[in-house]
Amino acid sequence: MRRALPFLWIAFLASVPLWLGDAYFLHVLITTGIFTIAAMSLNLLLGYTGQLSLGHVAFFGIGAYASALTSLGFDVNIFGLRFVHEPWPALIGFLVGIVVAGLCGYAIGRLSFKVRGAYFVIVTISFAEVTRLVALNWVELTQGPLALNNIPPFTLGEYTLWGKVPNYYVVLAIAVIAYVVIRRLVLSRIGRAMIALRENEPLATSLGIDVTRFLVLAAVVSAAIAGAAGALYAHFVRIIDPDIFLFIYTVTMVIMVITGGKGTLAGPIVGGMIFGILPIFLRAYASPVAQWIIYGVLMILIVFFLPRGIVPAVRDAWRSRRGAASLPERTAASVATARANARP
Repeated sequence: MRRALPFLWIAFLASVPLWLGDAYFLHVLITTGIFTIAAMSLNLLLGYTGQLSLGHVAFFGIGAYASALTSLGFDVNIFGLRFVHEPWPALIGFLVGIVVAGLCGYAIGRLSFKVRGAYFVIVTISFAEVTRLVALNWVELTQGPLALNNIPPFTLGEYTLWGKVPNYYVVLAIAVIAYVVIRRLVLSRIGRAMIALRENEPLATSLGIDVTRFLVLAAVVSAAIAGAAGALYAHFVRIIDPDIFLFIYTVTMVIMVITGGKGTLAGPIVGGMIFGILPIFLRAYASPVAQWIIYGVLMILIVFFLPRGIVPAVRDAWRSRRGAASLPERTAASVATARANARP
């Protein structure tokens, strides 16, 4: 049953457009799914290597801009040299966004993982701010505050994904692929090395684990998945501007990871679904100010009463319940064994 649960969950999500008639709520599910993918990528760093990146939105924005510019084309002058790029299909732009974000993750990982703690956080925040300023001021390439608009949607052969239902299934497919990639990584030898670094880096180093190698690998995979989420966002909303690098988006990802349960595969998904959909339900019962108050109070309560997150708390409760339920059976079996051994 436990192995079948992910497949049942995917089947349920795949059926949502068949019975959900509200286009606006479907739009919310798509954007929630995109940011859940980004939160899953952040969880690889925060949850499995213990590295807090508060500039993770940079990779999200880089993937969005790289994919959009590849699809739209550009004509820029760099140091007196003219670079002209003709528009390519959106699917190729999506792949370019993943690759460029992954390369940026490699570069930042090689530089920033030489420091730890608050210094690493400062480096990641600075990187996100630099990318925002580049997007804002390089008007010739990014259009600056005027935004890149008319970004083409994805096409599969002759079929163009204009509507929300096709985009929903694209986001769902990418989310499943990202989950599988992260799961295979964290359950492998590489994942065990990452967890060892998180728990006790000096001890892991003494056992021969290459700290920089595994941390950089985690940064590359995490950045590439965040870039995929950004590319999905660009081709779905079809307009992006430098506000995509705002710090609030990183905060949103961190909230999804922490409340859902960092270091768990399902944590970012649960946190993303709760804090992505909750504002929609609150909108019908509370004013905008009250919504933010409720939102903040709920986060405080979750962190206070469930410090490890929702998923670990539910998992521990389930194990305790199963253990309590099987205790009488184990006790009866022990008594029967003792009586049998006591017979002459």
